[in-house]
Amino acid sequence: MKTFFKILVIFILLALFGYTLYYLWNKSKEKPVVFKTEAPAFTNIVKKTVATGSVVPHKEIEIKPVVSGIISEIYVEEGKMVKKGDLIAKIRLIPNMINLNNAMSRVDQAKINLEDARRTYDRQYELLKKGVIAKAAFDSYETKFDIAKEELQTAQENLQLIKEGQIKKKGAPTNTLVRATIAGMVLDIPVEIGNQVIEANNFNAGTTIATVADMKDMIFKGKIDETEVGKIKLGMPLILTIGAIDNTKFDAHLTKISPKGVEENGAIQFEIEADVKLKSKQFIRSGYSANADIVLERAENVLSIPEKLLHFDGDSVTYVEVETAPQQFKKKIIKTGLSDGINIQVLSGLTKKDKIQVPL
Repeated sequence: MKTFFKILVIFILLALFGYTLYYLWNKSKEKPVVFKTEAPAFTNIVKKTVATGSVVPHKEIEIKPVVSGIISEIYVEEGKMVKKGDLIAKIRLIPNMINLNNAMSRVDQAKINLEDARRTYDRQYELLKKGVIAKAAFDSYETKFDIAKEELQTAQENLQLIKEGQIKKKGAPTNTLVRATIAGMVLDIPVEIGNQVIEANNFNAGTTIATVADMKDMIFKGKIDETEVGKIKLGMPLILTIGAIDNTKFDAHLTKISPKGVEENGAIQFEIEADVKLKSKQFIRSGYSANADIVLERAENVLSIPEKLLHFDGDSVTYVEVETAPQQFKKKIIKTGLSDGINIQVLSGLTKKDKIQVPL
């Protein structure tokens, strides 16, 4: 009996040992590689480049005063629509004391000259009535009197212009009222009542009282890298994606490519502009960030495959592995065309029925 149990134990141990060896051998065997395949398909391929920038009004005008002074009234607020000629603000003048003093002095001189001309005119008129002088001689005194009256009026108007910025007698438009020069929306009012403003002149750009823009005429302003600028040309279509507006794309076309590049972060960038085709009832705020897809080339409904299926032999030979039998593949040279970075056009060498090996 003891011998039987010994034999049984030995048999069990040998069986476990054999099973362990078989398990380790089976586990160490390499599984056969099974390649997936893909077939060519007809699709649209669009080659494009991307420019980043923003959407801004085509016409954005800074309204500046024609006289210096202090803002006394502001008649509009940001976001309000205005028409050409609408009031923007009113300016209270602060006259230059030297100019004011000179103007007052000219008025006083003109009064003295007028009074002298009047006395001479009156004397000569009495002589004319008595027949002492001829009418031709009197005409010169009358002319001098009229000139003196005109000089006084001009001096008074000049004084009024310096003090008030307008000539009320003639009904001329006042320079102290700042008006919109174009129709559009008020985007910005960088001044407040009480701020001092400076008129535009040869030495100063002047103080901006308001910025007005036509929000129905928008453009895309962006920058493109020097490696891509040679591939674009005026009139090319663009597809705009605005970050603040979800699920909406806008059509545009390229209208400007800057001839001069600017270095930014070690790369040369060229500024571009494109007219944006707005959608009805779609309001776009000035300064929205946007990306523009510039379509360089397009191929419609062409046979294509994913670029990941390609193999290369040197610089000129492109091939794929085509299945000839289940899990058996053969090298096949093809000719390719347009690529969008994901799919590539197949010009020759494949048909829609071919099955191409997907590299592991």
